[in-house]
Amino acid sequence: MCGRTACTLAADEVSRASQYRDRGGQRRQPRWKDGDSDKYRPSYNKSPQSLSPVLLSQRHFVKNAPVDECVLAVMRWGLVPAWFRENDPNKMQYSTNNCRCESLLEKKSYKDPMLKGQRCVILADGFYEWRRQLKDKQPFFIYFPQTQGPVHVKTEDQEDPQTCSSEEGSVDQKEEDKGDHEWRGWRLLTIAGLFDCWTPPSGGDPLYTYTVITVDASPNLQGIHDRMPAILDGEEEVRRWLDFGEVKSLDALKLLQSKNTLTFHPVSSFVNNSRNNSPECLQPVDPQAKEPKPSASSKMMMGWLKSSTHPKRKESDTGEVKQEGHTRETRPEKQLKTAGPLQQWLQGANKKPRTN
Repeated sequence: MCGRTACTLAADEVSRASQYRDRGGQRRQPRWKDGDSDKYRPSYNKSPQSLSPVLLSQRHFVKNAPVDECVLAVMRWGLVPAWFRENDPNKMQYSTNNCRCESLLEKKSYKDPMLKGQRCVILADGFYEWRRQLKDKQPFFIYFPQTQGPVHVKTEDQEDPQTCSSEEGSVDQKEEDKGDHEWRGWRLLTIAGLFDCWTPPSGGDPLYTYTVITVDASPNLQGIHDRMPAILDGEEEVRRWLDFGEVKSLDALKLLQSKNTLTFHPVSSFVNNSRNNSPECLQPVDPQAKEPKPSASSKMMMGWLKSSTHPKRKESDTGEVKQEGHTRETRPEKQLKTAGPLQQWLQGANKKPRTN
């Protein structure tokens, strides 16, 4: 299953980290849907009903847009079907945070969006999962293995993606100034999902929500949990999942396989409380130690975060959610500072990430 994620990049970094290739093989950088970059807020500890960045076809918003043109949008975690008749989406009587791939076409809440091509990719640094033990649960942070390389640095003559993030559509790399524009920072997890658009029966603004599709856990994760998010590994899988014009629903479902491509490390129970939102959520720990001591690299990251600045973000979600045995009240997430050094921090941590 998947009940907690982290996405610590700033809005402009999410855009650069989400570069994709269209049908013609042209590399493109997605822009944010109008106004959504201001709604997005980085977080070390995202839970259901919070807002997350998703990648999807621009055709869902602009009818004459190419199907293979992608856009970034902010959506609420926990799918509210378009046919839901209550005026309050929090009155949903069942959980739609996760959707089992095996029964996806058996339930109207998921079958309708799937057959309509309402497929999306949820973006995250990684997700948290809890391994059941005799007396408690041990949390783990799970993510793509990261490759060595410098973090992308914007040149002086390069247009700031955030200044154009409110414009819908994608940035063609041919339109960019010359230079190295390939993202070399943290590789985001690309998770397969479905979305829907619900409008209150009595009238009001539409609400875009999503669900995370899950599959059987891969061999290296089965010791933690028996389920995992459906991971789209690589640009081609992402393109095919989002291109509902070229790839029909039944063919798209074939992309949802258990993949043994993720790595992980144990983290502190500090992450159990969804109100906790700091780098400590991600810090590798020794599960056998009673009071894990921070490593030199994590201390360096903490110092960097304290000295950095980050644009303010807004997020307003309220409600009560039961997650992993904990009941919590969702509150606006605390303002974060960008976590650009996350890659170097994890690569240099004393506790090496494990793959088995």
